Amino acid sequence: MLRSARKPRHLALLAAAVLIIIAFVQLGRWQLGVAEDEASQEALERARSQRPVAVETVLTPHSDFPGELSTRPVAATGTFGPEQVVVANRRLDGRAGYWVVAPLRVSATGATLPVLRGFVTSPSEAPPVPTGEVTVTGGLAPPESPYAGEPPPEGLLASVDTSVLVGLWPGELYNAFVFQQEQEPAAAPANVGTMQTVPTPTGETGFKWRNAAYALQWWAFALFALFMWWRIVKEDDGREEAGREPVAGNRDNG
Repeated sequence: MLRSARKPRHLALLAAAVLIIIAFVQLGRWQLGVAEDEASQEALERARSQRPVAVETVLTPHSDFPGELSTRPVAATGTFGPEQVVVANRRLDGRAGYWVVAPLRVSATGATLPVLRGFVTSPSEAPPVPTGEVTVTGGLAPPESPYAGEPPPEGLLASVDTSVLVGLWPGELYNAFVFQQEQEPAAAPANVGTMQTVPTPTGETGFKWRNAAYALQWWAFALFALFMWWRIVKEDDGREEAGREPVAGNRDNG
């Protein structure tokens, strides 16, 4: 069969099959990208369309974070504590910078909710926390994992890890944090400065299965193209073998 595969016409067919396979594989990857993009967009639209609920109605302090609450809009009323922290190695709109995270003492429970107030390009730009009672709205997120890389500069944190924050902030702590999108009453300019709001991530969304199925179809077509080339070579090799075998009548006459 190897001799048949080396024939020029079969090598030409193989080259054509390889081109077809590459095209089909790329089409499959494109469909997977479409599946992910559509699912992410739908998740973002769903999150934005939901009305915020009071955080104390969906979470209790120190409890495990329910996965279905990721990106869920919530509202929390309380007062900010002064023990604000800065988280290093963050990016927003292609720029390197830092997250500003502050403890909000929720009035309804007395527990502390970490609030991501915004993004700054330098720790010195972190504005002071607002004074008085405020209502913060934004998307929920689970706490981040402990950072295993190189430690951040002294005085900064590496992640929004509640196991670290519980040692910095007294009292009970929610095992979650909020991507602040709005605040009432609005913060004074001195309490905002150059800080930018960080959009709530869309979270894990999976696939749009229709497009994922299209991707599998394209990859199946790629395998079929390779199978057809193998079958053509095999049948040609079989015909040659049949032509080389002596006819039974000729063996008897000899």
